[in-house]
Amino acid sequence: MAGNAVKGPLLLTPVGVDYVLLDSGHGRKLERLGGIVTDRPEPQAIWAPKLPESEWQQAAAVFSPKSGKPGGDDDGEGGNWEVRGNVPERWKTQFESMPFYARLTPFRHLGCFPDQSPQWRWLRDEAKSGMKVLNLFGYTGVASLVAAKAGAEVVHVDASKKAIGFARESAEIAGLTAAPIRWICDDALAFVQREVRRGNRYDIIILDPPKYGRGPDGERWEFFADMPKLMIDMAKISNPLCKVWLTAYALRVSSVALGSMLLESLGSAGQVTTGEFVSEDAAGRRFTNSMWARWEGR
Repeated sequence: MAGNAVKGPLLLTPVGVDYVLLDSGHGRKLERLGGIVTDRPEPQAIWAPKLPESEWQQAAAVFSPKSGKPGGDDDGEGGNWEVRGNVPERWKTQFESMPFYARLTPFRHLGCFPDQSPQWRWLRDEAKSGMKVLNLFGYTGVASLVAAKAGAEVVHVDASKKAIGFARESAEIAGLTAAPIRWICDDALAFVQREVRRGNRYDIIILDPPKYGRGPDGERWEFFADMPKLMIDMAKISNPLCKVWLTAYALRVSSVALGSMLLESLGSAGQVTTGEFVSEDAAGRRFTNSMWARWEGR
């Protein structure tokens, strides 16, 4: 494997999205997304907040993890929201000119990941009419909507019917109900194995696998056990000039390791770029949200 095959790491902060990290500290983060201010756990905020407590008290919703620790134990840990203001079941936000919905979820998330907006901008530029895009572990589908708006045919796969329902709602307000998007509730590994047998190929593959998960029929997913198997089959459904963007969060893994896995699976002839999605508060303090690696055939 050529030593110069991997470029990075690149630290990418949110772009083009209606999101601001107002402050952070003492294991918490104060954010505004689409006009709604929330107070959520952030274990990496190992400093003191800059804003006064009165500003933090203005949060319309505050998430408390089950562990009781300010920063929580894990990014996927459940807990409870204390709603203090007028927070609708879903509210509109946007990426550039494309609207979509955000919402409070039982696992501290807001129904989308604004930190991944650099990927959305890249996808906006790379996806073209006639291309086939696969979004695995697609969640609520902002990346799928961006690719479809750019003209690509999109296959969106997620194991949660509820998440796919949320994605369809966002497609409606984005004016993309007639766009060529196939919404598929399935286990990612099983779906890719079937695509291999069907002989289908993709030009762009986006995947954001969790540490642990379950398929719609109870299939178990464990990143370190199942990701190598998925990569073997993904190589078989990738066109020679395919672009693959892998994101990982809440895992003991570096972007360099992710990049090496892509090279090992997809071929050292490709170019790999690695990096981190980071957030920066108003005082300039930064923390990492997730690691990423991108392979581009050449």
